[in-house]
Amino acid sequence: MDKKHSTNYFDTFIEVAEDTKALSGTPPLPKGAKRTIAFLQYEIISRNPYKFTSDEVFFQIFIERNDLTKSEIEEAKKKFFSKGQACFRASPLTKSYGFGIHSNENGKIALYGMETEEYQKYLSDNKIKKVIAMRSRKK
Repeated sequence: MDKKHSTNYFDTFIEVAEDTKALSGTPPLPKGAKRTIAFLQYEIISRNPYKFTSDEVFFQIFIERNDLTKSEIEEAKKKFFSKGQACFRASPLTKSYGFGIHSNENGKIALYGMETEEYQKYLSDNKIKKVIAMRSRKK
């Protein structure tokens, strides 16, 4: 059987990176006509809180950026999840744009700006696991 890799977390809060320069959650902007990965991630998650898992978000962006047809999706999905992918700890949203990401018990995710009450609530909630986003620079 093929091994399926996953980026999903459950009952977990991903905190912003220690070295973020953000002071609050700041929506990423497209660079001209190019919609960046950060922009696409933000667009999907902010419009659909707790609707998708991180695997679903990453794969949706993969489909869009590679302009896959319906007939190509199933094979591409097998290939995509056959190797490890970076999770939201490596996302520009958590590293640079000041957003924490909460995964509920079903692995569905939502964004919270670091300035919000909800962000602080998740930080102080001892029932959920906390992980910190990856640093942008080495110490």
